Formats: sequence, C-alpha cells, structure tokens
Amino acid sequence: MWERFSYYGMRAILSLYMLQALFYNFAFTSTIYGYYTGLVYLTPLIGGYVADRYWGNRKSIITGGILMALGQFSLAFSSFLYTPLNSISNGFFSFNHQEIFFLLGLFLLIIGNGFFKPNISTMVGSLYAKNDERRDSAFTIFYMGINMGALIAPLVVGLLGDTGNPADFMYGFLAAGVGMIIGLTVFVIGKNKYLITPDGDSVGATPVHQVNNLHPELLMDQKGSLKGSPANPLNNNNNNNNNNKPLTFIEKQRIGVIFILSFFVIFFWTAFEQAGVSLTFFAQQNVDRMVGIVNYMIPASWFQSVNPLAILLFAPLFALLWPILNSRNLEPSLPSKMAIGLIFLSGGFLLLTLPAGMIDAGATSVSPLWLVAIYVMMTFGELCLSPIGLSAVTKLSPARFVSLLMGVWFLSAAASNLLAGFLSCLYPDHSRTVVPIIFGIPITGLETFFMIFVVMSIIAAIILLLIRKKLVKMMHGIKYFFYFYFYLEIKNEQ
Repeated sequence: MWERFSYYGMRAILSLYMLQALFYNFAFTSTIYGYYTGLVYLTPLIGGYVADRYWGNRKSIITGGILMALGQFSLAFSSFLYTPLNSISNGFFSFNHQEIFFLLGLFLLIIGNGFFKPNISTMVGSLYAKNDERRDSAFTIFYMGINMGALIAPLVVGLLGDTGNPADFMYGFLAAGVGMIIGLTVFVIGKNKYLITPDGDSVGATPVHQVNNLHPELLMDQKGSLKGSPANPLNNNNNNNNNNKPLTFIEKQRIGVIFILSFFVIFFWTAFEQAGVSLTFFAQQNVDRMVGIVNYMIPASWFQSVNPLAILLFAPLFALLWPILNSRNLEPSLPSKMAIGLIFLSGGFLLLTLPAGMIDAGATSVSPLWLVAIYVMMTFGELCLSPIGLSAVTKLSPARFVSLLMGVWFLSAAASNLLAGFLSCLYPDHSRTVVPIIFGIPITGLETFFMIFVVMSIIAAIILLLIRKKLVKMMHGIKYFFYFYFYLEIKNEQ
C-alpha cells in the first residue's frame, strides 16, 4: 500500500510538474512520461531474474525500496531548485541542475521499481500451495491494498504539490518519498513474522528456483536452507537437476498463454495509462474544477483517485459475481473476462468523446462528472482484467520461472506505457503548427483523439473473443479464475 502511495502520488503530479515547473509542452511531456512509465515496467524483467537466480524476493524488495525512496527525494530536490526564470528546455542536451536531479530521480525510481514490483506479486503467490483456491482471494486482498494506496496518494500528494504554485511540487514529491520509507520500514519489521508458510518457514529468503511449489515436502527453513521429508530426502544435486529439466509440452503451452494474453493487455493499458497524461491534460484545461460553495479549485491530480476508489467500492461486487456465475456454469473463461475488460474500457472512451465534442464545438469547460463516469467505466474493465492476470501468471508459470514470467507480464505494461506516451503526443495542442496524422486520419480535435482508444480497444476485444477457446485448451486444465468473497474468506480464517 505504501509503495503504491509513493508511486501513484508521484505519478499524479509528474506530468503537471513537467508542464508547469520544467516548462515542457504537451508532446515532450508525454514523451518523457511514456519513456519513464515504460521503463518502470520493463526493469521488473531484470529484477525478477535476479531475484529468481541470486537474491531472493526479500533482498530484492529491500534494495528496490531504498532506491525508490532516494528517487522521490531527488525529484523533491529538483523541485526545490525551481525558479520562474528557468528557460524552456530545448531537448535532452540542454539540462540545467533542476533537470539533472529530475532525470536522476526518474532513473532511481526505474531501477528500484525493477527490483521491487515483480517480487511483491510473486511473494503473495508463494504464500499458498500451487492449487490452493485461496490464492485468488489473496490476490484480491492484495489488489485492494494496492488501490488503497493509490486512492490516498493523489489526494495527499495533490493537495500538497498541485496547488497552482510550481514551487509547491517539492512537498508532493517529499510526501511520496516519506510513503516509500514507511512502506520499507513496515516490510523490514514484519517480514520474519508474517512472510512465512503455515509451518513457519520463511518465504522469499531463498531464490524461488530452489523451491518446487508442486511438492509440499520441499520447504525452506528459517535460515533459507532446503529441507526434505525423511521418506524422500532431497539434496542440492537433485534440486539442481530438477531446475535444469527442459520444459514439458504442457508447460510450454501454458507459458504461451501468458505471452498471448500479455500481448492483448498492451492495448488495455495503452488506453488506461492515459490517466497520467492526456486525461490529466483534459482535467486541467477543460473540466470545471471550481467548487462554488467553498470557492475551491479541485486539483487536476485528484481525479486519479477516482479509479482506486471505484475499485474499493466495486471489487467486492466482482468478487461475489464470479462465484455466482461459476455455480451456474456461466462464468466466462479467462480470455473472455479480459475481452470484457477491453469492452468496458472502449465504452469509457466512447463516453469521453461526448464532452470532448462539446469542447471542440466551443465549450470552455465540462462537468467533472463526465470524467468521474469515464474513470468508473475504466475501473470495471480493470477489475475484469488485471487481478486475474496476476493470479494467472502464478498459476500457469512453472515454479522455477514464476518471477521471470511475472516480469514478462509487466513487460507488456512497459510496451503499453511507451505506446501510451507516443499516442498522448497526438493530444490537440493549439501551439502545434502541424496537425498530427495517424493511419491517414488527421487529429484535429479532442473527439478524434479519444476515438483512437475506442477503436483500438474494441478491435483487440473482438480478436481475443475469437481465439478464446484455443487459449482455454492451451491452459490444460487450469481452472477458470474467479474471486471468492474475500472478506468471507478472511472471516473463515479467523
């Protein structure tokens, strides 16, 4: 939760900081944002490999947390160096000191996140046996924690940093850094008490390739060494032989499913990640944010809290919906759920074209309720796609490659964020002298711009529906993924 507070708090004001304090234009801001968020999701591929082969989850998480805290403080120092006299940047080779610490902060966040992100998700899966159905419930609880941090972050960081005074961004970045320190402290203090198996053995201290989740006799003791049952003694040589065994046909097909689904989620996250760029631009410029009763201007960054708030409100309903459908043999397959998520997302952007058309027609601003409704539609799509995707990776992956394949899942997010930044560069800007064109269509207004994401999402959904039966067959008996009623499960455990 605190790590997500750090990340989403910083993300809520990042593009606004570039626009208002570094004096970048929309296109350059989108480019930097796309490169940054893309690399944030690319480095988990490396961090997952290092954790699997050398460090284990715990050491990787602690290292990543330290680097990310330093990155937030570097961004804060960059903001501290802001002066109204700073000139507009002419490109990557005209850095002033403010920009140097800005890029240093982004670099530290990218590297730190690579060690942190895949290992947190992997540890959740490692708390349960391979076929323990509570795993889906655990990921729902995990996802709720993520979104609690994401909900609070834009409100706190936006309140402190997005005040209309560019000098105040420093306080927002400092708050994000403090959040990371709190999260790291909680992890270090609680890891030995809570990150354990039911038998009291540590989770994440030893690289996951040394642990075969399919065999409960293979556990780690508190010192991180392997122990076996008396009836089936195990040694390092046997374990290494198991680790070096070639993949079976079924394992290859299941890994293939992960890669195929990872490709399709690129289209989802490309549209979804407009929240940090084009949707924030729209909120800042075209949404009536003045609350007349108290004469207060709502920070544009606050709208990014709508998504996590909607998740906290609606995730329990989705948690109840899937088992009800399953009991009636109506639950959609995993690929079908992802296609439904893409349809919800497309519908959200289709709804956005209505207020966008009003702005194109000459309206100066639109109701904030439009943006709230759009974020809720996007959230419905996310609930159909993201948490089950995390659970799917841990279920479909061979135990010795689970962190690496979690990195592959985040690799798709890396590609989508790069693409999101590229497409956000097309956002209508009156200072632009040349009208951008995509697939032969000129982007002359906001309505045309947002239609890009409508068309992209619905085409991906249709293709995914057409191949869903083949994907289910390639999963070879892995059950459909559904949420249990997670708080009822907690009550049962108590």
